[in-house]
Amino acid sequence: MGLTGSKTFFGFGFGPIQSGLFLREAYRSGNFNRLVVAEVLPDIVQSIRDANGYFSINITCEDYIENERIGPIEIYNPLVQEPDAEKLVEAIAHADEISTAVPSVYAYKSSGAESLHRMLAEGLLKKKKIRGPSCVVYTAENHNNAAQILENYISEYIQGPISEWGKPRVQFLNSVIGKMSRIVSDPEEIEHQDLKTVTAMSNRAFLVESFNEIFISKICMDASFKRGLDVFVEVEDLAPFEEAKLYGHNAVHALIGYVGKIIGAKRVADALNFPGFMAFVQDAFLHESGEALIRKHRGLDPLFTRDGFQAYAEDLLKRMANPFLGDRIERIIRDPERKLRWNGRLIGTMRLAVDKGVTPVRFALGSAAAVDHLSQQLQSKQQSFPGIIKENWERDVKDLGEAEEMIRLIENASQKLQKLKNCQRSDLDDFFVNY
Repeated sequence: MGLTGSKTFFGFGFGPIQSGLFLREAYRSGNFNRLVVAEVLPDIVQSIRDANGYFSINITCEDYIENERIGPIEIYNPLVQEPDAEKLVEAIAHADEISTAVPSVYAYKSSGAESLHRMLAEGLLKKKKIRGPSCVVYTAENHNNAAQILENYISEYIQGPISEWGKPRVQFLNSVIGKMSRIVSDPEEIEHQDLKTVTAMSNRAFLVESFNEIFISKICMDASFKRGLDVFVEVEDLAPFEEAKLYGHNAVHALIGYVGKIIGAKRVADALNFPGFMAFVQDAFLHESGEALIRKHRGLDPLFTRDGFQAYAEDLLKRMANPFLGDRIERIIRDPERKLRWNGRLIGTMRLAVDKGVTPVRFALGSAAAVDHLSQQLQSKQQSFPGIIKENWERDVKDLGEAEEMIRLIENASQKLQKLKNCQRSDLDDFFVNY
């Protein structure tokens, strides 16, 4: 364990997933001697530098939290052309493994010289020139086609496909990251849970769960390439596992958040203790998204069996309910427009279910609750419910009949949502169990 190997790891972004997954596993592997990070927030960069490159993370286990100190890392700000940006390009040229852990795929490309796609392209061009090591690029932006999107941006910039380079080879990989994490900035919570802040001078802490079963695309490099991040699991066809993450994990998380807000929960662990709510969520997981996924991917993997999916659901709900993770409802329900997109976690799950002959009444309630939350944010627009939804779906809907079916399901659920809003806590068990 530690920086005792011979490889170089490079990461874009410094948040809980970069620090608590990629950097942590690179450090623990003993396969790397250099960890380099690009981060645009100057206070974070300075904080790590003042700590001589060391930082702390907090790992939630089943019944306790442990702290780990990792480093030293090199951290540079791509907004600073000299010397930081130059050092980042140089590090990419020598990197064996690279990860992107930024807010979304929309952060890949911007007009500035510091754009992620531009800096990565310049580093890869230099790698080619100096015959640097072959490398893989892990994309961790919770998007099924993140790797393809990033590779296309790079190819546009260098005016040609990377696949034609030959050696040294570069491969962009999608990932399915089921590891939950959060940033804690409340001083009282940091003190109450005895969390270590990122550095001694930092006012926030990174909290990540110990779970690290991460799936990545199958690597198609020559036999000489060996991953330093050896804990990841390569999968020939990642798409079914990506769907299980989006329509299982992410969809259920959103369902808990939006319905949890209606019943007055503040945290996921609290929400699942409301009478009848856990059973409701389990039924949505197993009999709506789970059943649809099993029908679609039956035979591909043991996950897509009733026993396999039940084990997956039970484990995930137990992890979500871990009070040491302390996931807040308000964090989950941010950006309802994104979570109500046609191909997103809520509507996408409903569409898959209907396509496979399953009626998603529980996810329809979650969608109705998300619409309710969105409509409160958009009160000044004075739009009707169907108007809010149709505007959100406008670019993606191909089948108007399918869209009308989704609206019908959500409108029916909206009537039940009004009843839920009027429920006393003592009535919740009856509402959810008989839903």
